Amino acid sequence: MPRMNEEILIATKNEGKLKEFKNIFEKKGIKAKSLKDISSAINVVENGLTFEENARLKAEGYARNVGIPVLADDSGLQIDALNGRPGIFSARYAGDHNDAANNAKVLSELGGIPNEKRTANFHTTIVVRKPDGAELIANGDLKGRILSVPRGENGFGYDPLFFIDGRNKTLAEMTTDEKNEISHRALAIQDLLNQFDAFWK
Repeated sequence: MPRMNEEILIATKNEGKLKEFKNIFEKKGIKAKSLKDISSAINVVENGLTFEENARLKAEGYARNVGIPVLADDSGLQIDALNGRPGIFSARYAGDHNDAANNAKVLSELGGIPNEKRTANFHTTIVVRKPDGAELIANGDLKGRILSVPRGENGFGYDPLFFIDGRNKTLAEMTTDEKNEISHRALAIQDLLNQFDAFWK
């Protein structure tokens, strides 16, 4: 069982993400901190070519500087008909973090592609890195397809376009609880938890 003075840095300033990980690690006696709790002088460039490379760059960069284990993640949408795009560029596909423009660009690029060929998946990779270089890698994937018209008011990003056949609705038509049950992040966190205790010892 971890000791109560153990800490982990979550490489994010996103309050929602931090809260989620705080809940997970508190149960293990580990205090989760965010980037808001450390010196802002540390600058990590995410120039990897895959989700795993970007998550590792973040985890490595901060672990070297803060002296405690670091959890970093990267995620995005991979559309089969677009050869895996937008992929690591999902958040800034049409510019800088503009959801409406990103969705419009995807719809434009998928113009004329039939429904059955609009398959896609949301992917998350989580990397936990210890200062000594040991690391844990966890992944999660959620399969679906891209609609031609957005549906639903909840969620963000590509959620209004991402349709789950088994649920007969888009992610943006689901409640937060429904989405959290099946999301790529939830699946990656489950993979993380399956490996975590053995890694943390």
